[in-house]
Amino acid sequence: MNPEYYDDIIIGSGKAGKTLAPALVADGRKTALVERSLTMIGGGCINIACIPTKTMVASAEVANTVRNSATYGVKANAPIVDLAAVIGRKRSVVHSMREMDLHNLETALGHELIVGMGRFVSSKTIEVTTVDTTRLLTAERFFINTGTRPLIPSLPGLTEAGFLTSESIMELEQLPEHLIVLGSGYIGLEFAQIFQRFGSRVTVIGHSEQILSNQDSDIAIAVQTVLEREGIEFLLKTNVLRVDRVDNATVLQLQVADRFLSLQGSHLLVAIGRAPTTDSLNLAAAGVATDAHGFIVVNDRLETNIPGIWALGDINGGLQYTPMSRSTITELSKRI
Repeated sequence: MNPEYYDDIIIGSGKAGKTLAPALVADGRKTALVERSLTMIGGGCINIACIPTKTMVASAEVANTVRNSATYGVKANAPIVDLAAVIGRKRSVVHSMREMDLHNLETALGHELIVGMGRFVSSKTIEVTTVDTTRLLTAERFFINTGTRPLIPSLPGLTEAGFLTSESIMELEQLPEHLIVLGSGYIGLEFAQIFQRFGSRVTVIGHSEQILSNQDSDIAIAVQTVLEREGIEFLLKTNVLRVDRVDNATVLQLQVADRFLSLQGSHLLVAIGRAPTTDSLNLAAAGVATDAHGFIVVNDRLETNIPGIWALGDINGGLQYTPMSRSTITELSKRI
C-alpha cells in the first residue's frame, strides 16, 4: 500500500484541531484532518460537554425560577419537567452546531476531512480505517487532538450493576427518583444541581474531605453551602466498597471513617474524572511518550518527545477547558 503524502495531519476535530486545520490550509499546507466519527465533529465541547450540558443547565434554571417564583411576588404552579423534551432541545442545539463545524471543515479541507480511525504505524505514518477502505497517510507533521473520555474506576460490582457517565446521563428521558453522583468535581456537581433542580433527590459522594478538591477551601465551602441550600446531600471522605443492583435500585456499600453504611438510589452517575483517548492510537509505534495516566507528555510548545508530533487540547493532560485549547492553539499557530 503506497502512503498518501501530506504536509500536516491532524487526528481529532476538537477545538484545537478544527481551529488549526483551516489556518494550515490558508498557509498553503496540504492538510488532512482525521476524525473517527461524524457524530464527534467539533470535538467534546460541542457534542458531549460544554454545549449540551449548558442547554440542560438553562432548562434547570428555568425550572428553579418557576419553583421559587413566589420569592419574586409571582405565584406559579410547581414546574413539571419533561426530560424527554429537555433532551430533545439539547440534541437540536448540538446538531446545529455540529453541522456548522462540519460545513466549515468541509469548506476548508474538502475531501481531506477523513472520517475514520487513525493509528500510528511509525513516527511519520498513520493507518486510517474508514467504512470503505484502509489507507496509509504520511506527513511531515502530526497534531494529536483526540481528547478524553469518562474515567471509570475499578469497583466491585460496578459493571454488573450498571451506571451512567457524563455522556449517557444526557440521553436519559425519564427523571431519576434518586440520583447518586460518585465524584465531587465540577462535572459531578454540575449534573447534581441540574437534576436536583429538575426534581430528583441527589446525593453526592466524594473521596476527599472537600468538594472541588483542586480549588481553595473557601471556594469549595461556598459552593457546597449553595448546593446544600438547594437540597443536595453530601457524603465526603467516603470510600465506595461495592456496587450492586437489587431489583430496581442501585445499592452502594460505603465506608465513612470507621462506619459502614448502605446507600440506595435509582441511578448512579460516575463522574470521577477524565481519561485520555490514546489507547487506539498505537503511540508506541511512533515512540510518543505518555505519563502514568496515559496523557501525552509535551513541552510548553505542545511538542511531544518525537520531533514533528504535537499533542493538543485535553490529550496532553493540561487544563481541560475549551478556552485553554483555543488560546494555546492560537499561540501555537504563530510559532509552527
